[in-house]
Amino acid sequence: MARLPRRLGHDESVTVVEHLDEFRSRLIVSVLALVVAFVGAYIFQEDILRWLADPLPAAREGKLVTFGVTEPFFTTVKVVFIAAIALSLPVLLWQLWSFLAPAFEENAQRIVAVFVAIATALFAGGIAFAYYVILPRALGFLTTYNSDLFEIQVRASYYYSFVAYSLLAIGLIFNLPIFILALVRLGVLTSGAIRRNRRIGIALVIIGAALLPTVDPVSLVFETVPLLLLFELSIWASVFFERRWQASGVLGEPIAGTET
Repeated sequence: MARLPRRLGHDESVTVVEHLDEFRSRLIVSVLALVVAFVGAYIFQEDILRWLADPLPAAREGKLVTFGVTEPFFTTVKVVFIAAIALSLPVLLWQLWSFLAPAFEENAQRIVAVFVAIATALFAGGIAFAYYVILPRALGFLTTYNSDLFEIQVRASYYYSFVAYSLLAIGLIFNLPIFILALVRLGVLTSGAIRRNRRIGIALVIIGAALLPTVDPVSLVFETVPLLLLFELSIWASVFFERRWQASGVLGEPIAGTET
């Protein structure tokens, strides 16, 4: 039975074998966490499938369509596996961070740990926003478009992939403010540099929203507007916290080319 891995200290001298042993131990812990999460999610598979299908208007009247003998089984396994990744994500991220932490100074380690905790909350908020605000409107538009010309049937495997990837992408992109603040806190960016390049940032946000797994204009608008607001909030938050961090003397030294 593998022992719990020990986090190495900053600049601690260890051999390659010791590094590999730590990596093996953390990999075992991550796999065990994923297996436990998979078993737990599989127990509640019906609840998960119904929860994901609820935003679909047609799901209230009938069942999703499957083609082939194995599609119901493999679709269920895929959904359960994605749910297991989401449930075990804190453990997976913690193991990854613990393995990489010795490469950072002690002060930077505390910074990243705090931002990782906040990013987890933002990720959950993004998923909630996508589920309760974006998906009902997007699915309502897509599944009723030209309904007088088409016999609309929704295939289960395609639908669950669409919903899962949409929730994941929007949850990740909701971490934009914490990502920008982390770069400012570590001295990679400055608030002045972000403000000077605001137009470029807005263009990148719009491009990022367009690349999300949604194809209708309704969901695109509902995605773009909050992301633009998050980007603007990130700018003003970086200005506010940068001044506080400079006053307390804990702000990292700016990287060349990012000074105001």
